Amino acid sequence: MEAFVTLATSDEYAVGAMVLARSLRSVQTTRQLVCMVTDNLASEIKLALNQVFDLVQIVNILDSKDADNLRLLARPDLGVTFTKLHCWRLTQYSKCVFMDADTLALQNIDDLFDREELSASPDPGWPDYFNSGVFVFRPSLDTYDKLINHALSTGSFDGGDQGLLNTFFSEWSVSSHKRLPVAYNCMSVSFYSYLPAFLQHKQHIRVAHFIGSLKPWHQQYCTQSGSVVPRDDNGKFTIDFLNKWWTTFVTEVRPLIGSQVTGFVGQMVNKPYEAPAQAEPHEGPSPVQRQMAWERGEIDYTGSDSFDNIAAKLDSVIKK
Repeated sequence: MEAFVTLATSDEYAVGAMVLARSLRSVQTTRQLVCMVTDNLASEIKLALNQVFDLVQIVNILDSKDADNLRLLARPDLGVTFTKLHCWRLTQYSKCVFMDADTLALQNIDDLFDREELSASPDPGWPDYFNSGVFVFRPSLDTYDKLINHALSTGSFDGGDQGLLNTFFSEWSVSSHKRLPVAYNCMSVSFYSYLPAFLQHKQHIRVAHFIGSLKPWHQQYCTQSGSVVPRDDNGKFTIDFLNKWWTTFVTEVRPLIGSQVTGFVGQMVNKPYEAPAQAEPHEGPSPVQRQMAWERGEIDYTGSDSFDNIAAKLDSVIKK
């Protein structure tokens, strides 16, 4: 058996995971759909996930009953990283494709199962590294153990799974047959950092990846117009993809989630989605979050990291 695998560590990302699953079904995938979840999700969310996925697998890296995980208690900073690594423990499947919960399938991508481990698309921030939002892998307890040992001995240069996986699967940069086309993981930063190419190849994009702090579920959607009201410049370029995400949520995911769910997802589920007078401003990330995003290659070219803002900062420093 083969499967698409994703991960949800919060109710919000669980919503993203369900939209991803529905998008994969809409493009006629023949593979199973698996969602790894942490136990902190709301019960209503878990029930909805079980209606969408073939398998919902609870993972908890700090489970004291798991001997392997006892070693991780000394490195709590790698918690999220290790949660994602649990995908290698899905040994009931011969091959899988991992997809982050903030991705959206636009065309059938079952041909990815013809690829080898670890096949992935280049990261826009440093193309000699791959982006870990979409990758092909073979579940294996041996590989899982080696990844754990590698993480404990080497760590992750970016503090996340992407740095860890790139140093472990370091042959990717010189293995052309493992380098996936950008179309299989087209990151939102690419939509406006190289607009001419985006406009030229937009119809060929197979997977949209909404990286950055502003996710599709943070956008405002109007059911009357059937369109998102973008909260940032990036949203203006990705409006078609955002509309597809929200249409899928409103028509196929929202009805599955009980109205008793609370928090941010509760607002999404119970909101009437009437036309807003204007888009509410999105509260931007903190300076530390912006620096971390920059180091991951998630550069806000039209916002805080625009040329004008950088030039103004340089001018202010020079004048001091």
